[in-house]
Amino acid sequence: MRERILDIYSFVRRHIGSNEEEVQATLREVGFDNLAALIDATVPKDIRLTRHLDLPEAKSEGEALAELRAIAHQNKIARSFVGVGYYDCITPPVIQRNIFENPGWYTAYTPYQAEIAQGRLEALLNFQQMIIDLTALDIANASLLDEATAAAEAMALCHAVVPNRTTFFVADNCHPQTLAVVRTRAKPLGIDVKTGDYS
Repeated sequence: MRERILDIYSFVRRHIGSNEEEVQATLREVGFDNLAALIDATVPKDIRLTRHLDLPEAKSEGEALAELRAIAHQNKIARSFVGVGYYDCITPPVIQRNIFENPGWYTAYTPYQAEIAQGRLEALLNFQQMIIDLTALDIANASLLDEATAAAEAMALCHAVVPNRTTFFVADNCHPQTLAVVRTRAKPLGIDVKTGDYS
């Protein structure tokens, strides 16, 4: 009885894939008698194993989750010494759940392509629009990755708006990596970066 219950709730039963009838219809359409023949014709022999994988017996979903939890509990929480400009912070649960953990940003809506790039782009566009609405500016620019990249993008945006100005001022108390990225981005654009006391 236990095996029957495990079978009902197994991941394999809940996996959305081709059933046997659909597999046979596909094979007929492409002109093969079975899947092995199709694989032989499409997957190069030099990248295929000639032996069976030595894998342990499959676990149920519950067993797999329990094992993963046991592994995760071995992690040690340590103080971060990553460097200047990186801060430990509290993320409000509403932001964490609806932005960072929202599968709408990173699940595929096409079967051949993971859409994390499009989801990330949509999140950035929404953020930019919110900043435009809050500040009443005509345009806003969202950080692509981090503070340093955001600063470099801001400089490029300023240069694009007023291309005849080729000097860009950066306060000398900015984080070193921010200044380094700005200078790197400025070089191919022909921008001279000046630093000093912002006051």
